[in-house]
Order: sequence, then structure tokens, then C-alpha cells
Amino acid sequence: MSEQQDQIKVMVVDDHPMWRDAVARDLGEAGFDVIATAGDGDQAVRRAHATAPDVLVLDLNLPAKPGVQVCKELVGANPALRVLVLSASGEHADVLEAVKSGATGYLLKSASTEELIDAVRRTAVGDPVFTPGLAGLVLGEYRRLASEPAPAPGADEPKAPQLTDRETEVLRLVAKGLSYKQIAERLVISHRTVQNHVQNTLGKLQLHNRVELVRYAIERGLDDE
Repeated sequence: MSEQQDQIKVMVVDDHPMWRDAVARDLGEAGFDVIATAGDGDQAVRRAHATAPDVLVLDLNLPAKPGVQVCKELVGANPALRVLVLSASGEHADVLEAVKSGATGYLLKSASTEELIDAVRRTAVGDPVFTPGLAGLVLGEYRRLASEPAPAPGADEPKAPQLTDRETEVLRLVAKGLSYKQIAERLVISHRTVQNHVQNTLGKLQLHNRVELVRYAIERGLDDE
């Protein structure tokens, strides 16, 4: 089994017990450390705070608190958390709402067990993972948001934060849609170093997740350079 030396901690959230148990079992058998499961939104938030998973496999349609709210709360409290939405809905509005709330990826429940296992593994390292056809939709939304007129700068607007050359380079590659792994290979640096640059950039720009980071980069034309 690969990656055993750095086992990925996963939490599965779904209100259907049979489905939840099956997903947890499949991921456990694939070598992931399934540290918790939850059946509703409130329970998901409590247990995620208590167990600190690396990846949250999250259904959107939950009792007590909807999945997008769970995602927003948990990623807001811990930006390092990766959220893979596993949903029966392929509706564009649901996909975009999930991504805007901080989800790293979105997989339909029609995916195979192998696709799910691969998606969780990739989500853990920060790669955006989408059911085929949805990735283009999300990138299109990034571009639409970036093309909206920005508010006129006020006279007392603070100076734009200064990014280092390396942070700008990483940001440019994020905007082009490269995964952290691809960026690490391109720049001949470690995956951890890429993550550190992204976290530093988020802090300097006062942004909360990759969605906002990509929007910032596209607004400044970094994806075209």
C-alpha cells in the first residue's frame, strides 16, 4: 500500500448509514486512517474539531446543518483542512456553492471506489479534484468573477501587500490550474515548500482559500503571463 509512512486521516460525513459505512470501509481498506464519521452537520463540526482530519469527505445534503455551511465553518477555522464533496447532485449551482465555501474538490456518488480513493489521495495534497466536466465549470466561474468590475479604490486604501518573487511565481502557477505537486516539480522545490508559500500568500493577502487566491491572481492577469 502506498504512502503508509504518512497516513492520511479522513473523516466521512453522510446521513445515510449504509453509504457512510461503505465509504469509510473502502477508504480504511485502501490504507487511509478513518478517524471519525458523522451523520449530520452539527455532529460533523463537533467531531472534526475534536479529531482534526486531513481530509473531510462530505455530503452536501445533511440534516441539522447543510454541507456547505459545515465546509465554510471548518475551513474558516482551519484553512489547512481539505474538503472533498461527495454528492449525488451534479447541479452547477451546488458545485459552485461548495467550491466557494472552501471545498477542494467535488466528486459525484456515481464515481467508482477506485476514483474515490484516488480523489481522496489527491485532495490530501491540495490538488483540486472534480468529476470530469465540472473542472471547466469551476475555472469558468473563477474567470467570470475575476472579470467583474472591482470596487473603486478609496483614497485611504492600504498599500497592496508585497509578495516575494517566489510567492508570486507560485501564485502564477496556481492561477494556471497546476496542482501543488506539479508546481513543486516545475520549480524543483518540495511539496511542503509550495504549501508554505501558498499559506504565506493567503495570510499576506488576507484571503481564506484557494478559490479566493485564484480569483486574486486572475484579476491581476497572472494566469496569462
